[in-house]
Amino acid sequence: MAKVALVETKPSRTDYRKEFDGAFDFDQYQLCSDPNIKKVLKRDCDIKIDQNLYDWIVLVGSESLKYFTKINSVTEYSGKKVEDKFLPVINPAMLKFKPEAKKTWDDSKQSIIKYISGEIEEVVIDETIAFGIQDTGDCNYFIQSAIDHDGDFIALDSETTGLYPRDGHILGISLCYNGNRGAYISTDCFDEKTEKLLQELFNKKTVVFHNAKFDMAFFEYHFNFKFPKFEDTMLLSYLVNENPGNHGLKTLAIKYTPYGDYEKPMYDWMDNYRKENGILKNDFQWGSIPFDVMKTYAAMDALCTYLIYEKFKKIKQNNKLKWVYDNILIPGTRFLTDAQDNGVPFDKKRLYSSQELMQTQIDEAVEKLYDNPTIRQWESYYDKDFNPNSTVQLRSLLFDHVGLKPTGKKTGTGAHSTDAEVLRELGSQSEVPGLILDIRQRSKIKNTYLDKIIPQLDRDGRLRTSFNLHGTTSGRLSSSGKLNMQQLPRDNPAVKGCIKAAEGNKIVAMDLTTAEVYVAAVLAKDKALMDVFRSGGNFHSSIAKTVFRLPCEVEDVAEYYTTQRQAAKAVTFGIMYGAGPKKISEQVTKDSGKYFSQQEAKEVIDDYFQSFHALKKWIDTNHKFIEQNGFVYSFFGRKRRLPNVKSSDAGIKSHSIRSGLNFLVQSAASDINLLGAIDMHADIQASKMKARIFALVHDSILAEVPEEEIDTYSEKLKYWIQLDRGINIPGAPVGCDFDIGEDYSMGKFEKEYGVL
Repeated sequence: MAKVALVETKPSRTDYRKEFDGAFDFDQYQLCSDPNIKKVLKRDCDIKIDQNLYDWIVLVGSESLKYFTKINSVTEYSGKKVEDKFLPVINPAMLKFKPEAKKTWDDSKQSIIKYISGEIEEVVIDETIAFGIQDTGDCNYFIQSAIDHDGDFIALDSETTGLYPRDGHILGISLCYNGNRGAYISTDCFDEKTEKLLQELFNKKTVVFHNAKFDMAFFEYHFNFKFPKFEDTMLLSYLVNENPGNHGLKTLAIKYTPYGDYEKPMYDWMDNYRKENGILKNDFQWGSIPFDVMKTYAAMDALCTYLIYEKFKKIKQNNKLKWVYDNILIPGTRFLTDAQDNGVPFDKKRLYSSQELMQTQIDEAVEKLYDNPTIRQWESYYDKDFNPNSTVQLRSLLFDHVGLKPTGKKTGTGAHSTDAEVLRELGSQSEVPGLILDIRQRSKIKNTYLDKIIPQLDRDGRLRTSFNLHGTTSGRLSSSGKLNMQQLPRDNPAVKGCIKAAEGNKIVAMDLTTAEVYVAAVLAKDKALMDVFRSGGNFHSSIAKTVFRLPCEVEDVAEYYTTQRQAAKAVTFGIMYGAGPKKISEQVTKDSGKYFSQQEAKEVIDDYFQSFHALKKWIDTNHKFIEQNGFVYSFFGRKRRLPNVKSSDAGIKSHSIRSGLNFLVQSAASDINLLGAIDMHADIQASKMKARIFALVHDSILAEVPEEEIDTYSEKLKYWIQLDRGINIPGAPVGCDFDIGEDYSMGKFEKEYGVL
């Protein structure tokens, strides 16, 4: 019988024998013998264990896993063997608060029991499973075999020297056509016949990628290959589990195939190579990996993609999820591949000028800070220079020296926060927080944006970054890579002003207006709320007039009833996020500049729902459904799984319910925008227009449009956005606001900084 040890972080009340159903005996250890330490660090670990005495060591939680291995993610490896004898597993104690982890625990428990009992045997990866090809004849023979095989699909992957097609080239391709073997083929052995055979293969078979947007961009740019039919296991994974961060090929291979962490030996080789040659991790080049080291693990990428697709394609039996995949995710991949290739148009000259200008403003702001008598007093008292970037010194200055009253917001360690929100609030007590905030904001604009954008521009002056379909639970696009387009500074036009159209073109930005409220009105079938949209005029003024029965015209509400308008606006946006009287009180007080009590807020909420009672009924009905079922489907068929509604923690439970309601409106509004962009892009291609959509930012669609096409482009985009897709108010389509300018700041850059 196998000899087993179990290691937990510190002494606990968990009965692990019961948790593992008494399936095996074990000796129990703790990393740290002191049960009172909140967060166990390596210096606190006093465990004494002879690993050689045991066949298996079960590691409970991330701390135990990190202590014995170099791996940080216990969730990713839970229930899988690591380094010959370690079996990581999530802590079952967390299930009480986060029921969402129950399936992970159940699967991991069964897997560990099978490892220890000997039911799971080691899979040896050798030439019979994964192999390499460097000979042109062998390459063409293998591709022809794939063409002749009677399967409907193949799995395809690429190994590249960069993350963007213009920054690197393809070292080799990985191909699997039968689910039994994968091959890694060096592109050095490609000839003209190879490329013709590959295109024949792609025309005949459905090509399965893992992250199709990445691979297709490389294949299309470097070889001009076309992919008439393709699938994406990453997006299928997203349909199975919409939470970000769970869709990497390695994660899925560990979970769904018998091959586990097959890449680890290659990454170990890379670590040794970097140590021997003194190369930093970020400076390592994939081209440095010898073919014989790369071939096995690259070939396994294709084989595992094939096996994962065989499992995940069954998700299409759910008609709602199939519709999302076929009509949003796959067309969205094609659209975003092209939009990313269009690139964000930056004016390089303006970037350099903005960089210099921002540095000048930072220097002036720093000088102003050090001229402040409060800073001079602090430096005199402590006999050292004040560093505005030091959080410790900033707390000392604001709370100890100046004596400002803390806002109550704390960091993860329990210290008083000094983030931007806190500094803004403290600004009412002293000038110093505002000076610090000004330095921080300008430094961030320069360091995070301007300094990093310039060296990443392609030769055509455009920056090509990534937009992701699988990065949020709601389905909204996320952005990553060279520039996160979703996080451009809003209050300062320095960066947006550098996104500038080429001569003869304009930047056209289309924004959806009050789209989430529009969606809620339709889904709730609230006639009164839909009538507000039909009435036209200023939306929030119309809401205020309806709710408060104001004795004036809609256009006069903003002037004569400012507080009521702010209250109506706060409730309109707040109810979708579960805001109660306290939150509404704070928001209206902040927006109007006048104190608005919680009692007043409660009365406004009551009046609001009296006016829009169908909306209230819809909210209550969905709250109940989410609480009872732990999931909800959006109008277009996306699924939001919310198992934490079963949590014993009231805060976690209520947050899950609010998230589900918010998902219903945010997801549908986002999909209206994305579907409109997809259709507009197809229209541009079909009509051979020169307009180029280059980004979707929140509820905006951004394009660079020739001046002679602006009217046509705007009319067409409005048509596609307002197309009746089932969420529509007759006579009042969803609102579209168009801004047209030389740059994305729409003139604010020149207004603030002049002509640069």
